[in-house]
Amino acid sequence: MSSPLRGSALVSLKSSTTAALLLSALVSAVVSGHASAAPANAIAENASGAASRHTATLGSGIDRQYFDHAVRPQDDFFRAVNGAWLSTTQIPADRSSFGSFNIVRDTTEEQLHTIIEADASTHAAAGTSTQRIGDLYASFMDEATIEKLGIHPLDAELARIDAMRTPTDVASEFGHLSTLGIGTPVHIDIHQDNRDATRYIVDIQQGGTSLPDRDYYLQLDDKRFTDVRAKYVAYIEHLMTLSGDANAAAEAPKVLAFETALAKIQWDKVTLRDPVKAYNKVSMAELAKLSPSFDWPAYADAAGFAGKVDSVIVGQPTYVSALDALLTQTPVNDIKVYLRWKLINGFAGSLPKAFDQAHFAFYGTVIQGQPEDRARWKRGVSLVSGSIGEDLGQAYVAQYFPPERKARLDALVTNLLAAYRHSMSTLTWMGPETRKQALAKLGKLTVKIGYPSKWRDYSSIVIRRDDLIGNIMRTSAFAHAYDINKLGKPVDRTEWQMTPQTVNAYYDPEKNEIVFPAAIMQPPFFHADADDAVNYGAIGAVIGHEISHGFDDQGAQYDGDGNLRDWWTPEDHKQFEAMTHRLVAQYDAFSPVEGYHVNGSLTLGENIADNSGLAVAYKAYELSLHDKPSPVIDGMTGEQRFYYGFAQVWRGKSRDAAVIAQIKSDPHSPFEFRVEGPVRNQPGFYNAFGVKPGDALYLAPKDRVIMW
Repeated sequence: MSSPLRGSALVSLKSSTTAALLLSALVSAVVSGHASAAPANAIAENASGAASRHTATLGSGIDRQYFDHAVRPQDDFFRAVNGAWLSTTQIPADRSSFGSFNIVRDTTEEQLHTIIEADASTHAAAGTSTQRIGDLYASFMDEATIEKLGIHPLDAELARIDAMRTPTDVASEFGHLSTLGIGTPVHIDIHQDNRDATRYIVDIQQGGTSLPDRDYYLQLDDKRFTDVRAKYVAYIEHLMTLSGDANAAAEAPKVLAFETALAKIQWDKVTLRDPVKAYNKVSMAELAKLSPSFDWPAYADAAGFAGKVDSVIVGQPTYVSALDALLTQTPVNDIKVYLRWKLINGFAGSLPKAFDQAHFAFYGTVIQGQPEDRARWKRGVSLVSGSIGEDLGQAYVAQYFPPERKARLDALVTNLLAAYRHSMSTLTWMGPETRKQALAKLGKLTVKIGYPSKWRDYSSIVIRRDDLIGNIMRTSAFAHAYDINKLGKPVDRTEWQMTPQTVNAYYDPEKNEIVFPAAIMQPPFFHADADDAVNYGAIGAVIGHEISHGFDDQGAQYDGDGNLRDWWTPEDHKQFEAMTHRLVAQYDAFSPVEGYHVNGSLTLGENIADNSGLAVAYKAYELSLHDKPSPVIDGMTGEQRFYYGFAQVWRGKSRDAAVIAQIKSDPHSPFEFRVEGPVRNQPGFYNAFGVKPGDALYLAPKDRVIMW
């Protein structure tokens, strides 16, 4: 398994590690097995129909047919813009949520499917990208062979687990399973040293649980979580019985008990957001003292980094010490049961239908509320894209990414950066010393658009049409080795953490870079034939969102070179923290499902980026007008179209179970609050729609939070 994304993305990839929480994606993709790969904030109609309508939309770029004219924009902007869509759209049965991101992803998925099917039908020469793409997909689609093989493709790995006898064996198996992408209580991430951006380092992180968040294990007074735990035990027993385990009924509760013990010693997700607390560099000798009973040399050897480093970062020292005690108290046979479970559960979606369906029934239906699984071909596309993504990305870019899109986005980025410089130069709350440092960091920001300048070489991976599990193991081992091989080498600043076909974007604080894959440059994010206003409100706010992550509560702790360094004066720290506390309070008050509130502290970084990105995109749009009035199109001013374009991006709805999972585990706020939260803080919104005291979205000027 490749290392989790670091920094901030428009939608996050699900992970419990500090490393993953640091790479900020624009939206959150729920990737727990069969759960929908849609954002955890995620639109429902035929994707091709939506795409054709958007292409035909000229002028404003605003989908006015989705407005709810009974709702005043001043009271509920999200529903005023999207209400007709919300009231007539059903979430597809194979989704836990649905929204604008899904429409674009569906279009992209169809394009990728065309490429993959063509490759699968060619029987190309071994070692070519066409062969790898086609044969990996064919191996997933060959259900007859999968049924015939049964669970036997896991026999060698299950035998390794059964052969464990000593604590050293346990440590070694943890390390070995990490190379196959199987989560254990110890997770490693290879990335830049946060305090020395010129070198790579090993980061040791907590892990090993199988439910979305520690609250699923530890909240005893929540009936929903009590029900999930009971169904989880039943699911464990069912899957282990399918594997031939005659003792499954007695062993399933042991798995839950062990994972609950892990949850008790893990840091919560709010604490994980603090990069200073998570930076604890120790020598290998000091690591041994931190957890003296765990055989770190055996783990390092099996994981592949033995002898490559003399020090590591320990993300959660208290967890590592407590894990040492937990493993000492837990019989090796119980750890065997747990690891057999992790292995079988990890591969369940690629095993025979009985395993596959049970896996979906729990993770898709129980956890996400999703009635039906995604079509197998769609999951096959996801497998190829997630395993050999740049092979597929190279083909995607060649067919579906016209150069003029990149040129148009280059111009938008230039204008957004100019607006940021203007804003930073005129902030009233920031002093001159901090301002100088902020402008210097902005000046060092790297922008990547479309696709990487060099493509990853997958030629060493052996892909066979009749060996799905083997293919997954080999691609996982390749990704793991790819990361391990970075150790001791110069930092590669050309590397991408997302593929070109990903409908998302991200900011990486360690490289101080913003990255916009090719696939996001489609409506409603980018309208090639529309007036600038909608593009500034849509893709402009996306660009602004990612730039803002360099200056949110996490990103602002890194300098322009990517080093974790305090470049703020004490007084400016106080001013900034006071604003963050007010923003936390605003979002804490939002409740998407009765009894469950948004966690303003967990979502703080993304909320800062949503608010600041929108504010700066609006300034960039104003600058683009060159002091001329905005054109009125379809009865809407440019300023109104700007905000309408922003609200269209977040059009979407989710099942209650998915929303609960999101607010417990995801650093992004649910759809509606990614609109309602920011606009109520924007002076431009008040001017565009005449928002006044007494309107539901009105905040007194003193209560508005305006950072950048």
